[in-house]
Amino acid sequence: MTDDEEYVRNAIKTHVWSGFHDQADTEQMMEEILEGEVDPEEMRRFIVSEFAAKVAAEKSWPAETDCDRLDQVFTALDAAGICSLQNAGYTMSDGHSDIGEKLDERGMKNFHGYCFYHGQDLERAVNGEGLMLAFGDLKADPANKTKVGHEICAIVEKAGFKTDWNGDPETRITIPKLDWKRRNPR
Repeated sequence: MTDDEEYVRNAIKTHVWSGFHDQADTEQMMEEILEGEVDPEEMRRFIVSEFAAKVAAEKSWPAETDCDRLDQVFTALDAAGICSLQNAGYTMSDGHSDIGEKLDERGMKNFHGYCFYHGQDLERAVNGEGLMLAFGDLKADPANKTKVGHEICAIVEKAGFKTDWNGDPETRITIPKLDWKRRNPR
């Protein structure tokens, strides 16, 4: 297998097992990253086989997965006035842009803080490396940002996850142990 083929296969695996994308989304992503001497038809077959493997694996998953509980965390964050977004873009900059759009849509008066993770964080989570959460307050005040961080940790921990955060408002919160099992949209 060439390095280019390995790169595309790994990207496909992450896309499929993230649980956020269907087969058409994954094929579109694959077409966008194809490079070198990679056979698109072979990669399409690989996409089909990865989705089949994931559907088979899902049958053995518990009724409630860590990802289901993570969804509940993000719902609780929104309810607590912390605008939250999962899989927000691919980078920190993308995440800030996406959270800004959500705040514009939902009205900033409804929130005092924000929380998100982006695509690179998602890749690490799918690979079993935990999940990092970016956060902030809407007034850009370090003391308020620290309070938002503590609120997020409390909500995450109430859902049964452990958090790792040193209390520094410039350090992201980590959920070090997360068994990434998100069912794909049907």
